[in-house]
Amino acid sequence: MTEIVAPPHPFDAALTLTSGEPLKGRTQPEYANMVGPFGGMTAATLVRVIEQHPDRLGDPLALTVNYAGPIADGEFEITSRILRTNRTNQHWQLELVQDGTVTTSATAVFGTRRDTWADTELTMPAAPDPEDLPAQGLPDFIAWARNYDMRFVEGAIPGQDSGECPESTSTVWVRDTPARPLDFPSLTAMTDVFYPRVFLRRGRYMAAGTVSLTVYFHATAEQLDAVGADHVLGTARAHRFTRGYFDQAAQLWSRDGSLLATSHQLVYFKD
Repeated sequence: MTEIVAPPHPFDAALTLTSGEPLKGRTQPEYANMVGPFGGMTAATLVRVIEQHPDRLGDPLALTVNYAGPIADGEFEITSRILRTNRTNQHWQLELVQDGTVTTSATAVFGTRRDTWADTELTMPAAPDPEDLPAQGLPDFIAWARNYDMRFVEGAIPGQDSGECPESTSTVWVRDTPARPLDFPSLTAMTDVFYPRVFLRRGRYMAAGTVSLTVYFHATAEQLDAVGADHVLGTARAHRFTRGYFDQAAQLWSRDGSLLATSHQLVYFKD
């Protein structure tokens, strides 16, 4: 009897890398953005590169990705090197290259965690359960968003003539679709699922793109296992828009109120 092997989840297919040095990957049309691939997928791929390295220490603690230029559809190469390994943390440098040109650079810190005193000063936003909200994603022309089940609590993407909004906060339940257990690469990608805050403030779409994204990981692998394939609650807002750039801060929470990750990014926009 022939065993039928299910195809990989689209997210895992997009994370596929060849062995050897440098590692090679390929952009996937399912995770295309308006220009190039979804930045969250690029960041997730860099996390996967380190996860697969035989000398990796622990799990991700921090990641900074600088999007130096557009990534073209097709093959890319990723080089990585360990800058330093200490007793409990390890520092990495990575570059994503196409045709000899660096399109993305990154630094990452991985490490081991230990039991200590703990507290969370942020408060999880109040929100109905995702089952009580309608699925409402992003416009169909944003291909990568079709891979997420989004249920907005507030700040859904505006229509082209919605008018300006006095503040920039969006809060949304999100999970992969088809449903997939949460892990560090998928958590990384979810920190970038928020459309540019300037769209909400100005009430219309405009040219915008992430220049730099930093993710801080607060969850352990065991906490992610406990989330499984459930929704997580994300919230994002900007602090200032000025001279063609704005910042965007975000948090991701499990349904039981655990803060899983926080992120901050700098975004370019053209009004």
